[in-house]
Amino acid sequence: MAHPEPANPREEVAEAPSGKRDAAAFSYWGLIWWRYKRNRIGVVGGIALLLLYALVLPAELTAPYPLNERHTGFLDVPPQFIRFIKPDGRFSLRPFVYGLKQERDPETLRRLYVPNEEEIYPLGLFVPGEESRSFLGLTWDRHLLGVESPGKLFLLGTDTQGRDLFSQLLYGGRISLTVGLVGVALSLVLGGIVGLISGYLGGIVDDLIQRGIEVMISFPSIPLWIALSAAIPAEWNSIQVFFGITVILSSIGWGGLARVVRGMTLSLQNEDYVKAGRINGASTWWIVTRHLFPGTLSYMIVAATLAIPGMILGETALSFLGLGIQPPMVSWGVLLKQAQDITVLAHKPWLIAPVFFLTIAVLSFNFLGDGLRDAADPFSGQ
Repeated sequence: MAHPEPANPREEVAEAPSGKRDAAAFSYWGLIWWRYKRNRIGVVGGIALLLLYALVLPAELTAPYPLNERHTGFLDVPPQFIRFIKPDGRFSLRPFVYGLKQERDPETLRRLYVPNEEEIYPLGLFVPGEESRSFLGLTWDRHLLGVESPGKLFLLGTDTQGRDLFSQLLYGGRISLTVGLVGVALSLVLGGIVGLISGYLGGIVDDLIQRGIEVMISFPSIPLWIALSAAIPAEWNSIQVFFGITVILSSIGWGGLARVVRGMTLSLQNEDYVKAGRINGASTWWIVTRHLFPGTLSYMIVAATLAIPGMILGETALSFLGLGIQPPMVSWGVLLKQAQDITVLAHKPWLIAPVFFLTIAVLSFNFLGDGLRDAADPFSGQ
């Protein structure tokens, strides 16, 4: 007796490659997860991103100081070192930092900050500090890491206004990393819907959509971003500018995704399970949502992951040029504006720290995307 074939081959249960695991059965998504876990670079990228988001999202808790707190007596302080060896040579189980004292360079008369070994401030967890309100409306009066007053903890130094750079990096990272996620989510929705419609309907609708996409992607991205960002009204507040930049970054980034989804949709329409659905009188909505959309979903997830670094770099470039996020909001691009002067590299190199955080985030997303891309075709064998 013949058994009916499953409605969608991607919902079949497949066996893991022989010799890799004992005849264990996996669903399509189970195989993706199983193969992704075997990709060490992809796993490292995923873990790094989890740590980054765990630090930047609750910045009010993880940052040593509130965003705009100024330490007027500590301008352009270099990074402090966390120490375990006391001045007398004894080892301390509890890490600490020295206090700071001001001196003058005898040649240039520049103000210098040097460690004061007579003042020792042990590091503590959940140290009380100024109360701050998170973006979710929650209030915090504790900081994950800090020292008791009157000590200061400047892990990455301070800027010319006396603001703690590490705290600014965490607050700025929340904006930069969120813009990437929200922007790609909008591109994913728009590109997926347009691609499915174009591939499924075909004909004149397909031709019009594809010609429109070709016109859109023919414009260079960066100049178009700059032109659209310059059109943002000056009276908009920080939140409106944030969403405006997000929409701008996503509005021209969905064309490539739509074209690939359209091609996959054309291919999936020739599968037996789609033809069977049509013969049995299935509605267009049912075919698209039960067969075509699940068939393209894995690719869209991978494409979205690989597109996030471009969104983050786009926001950073716009903010660096003064066309994106503006103070009092802060992003990594805004922080990099402080490092434009060559004197910064000579005398205050710690102000380029956002570059390293940006590099880690971009590489982590690329590693994660590569791992997902390799895992998204479990039936190809490996």
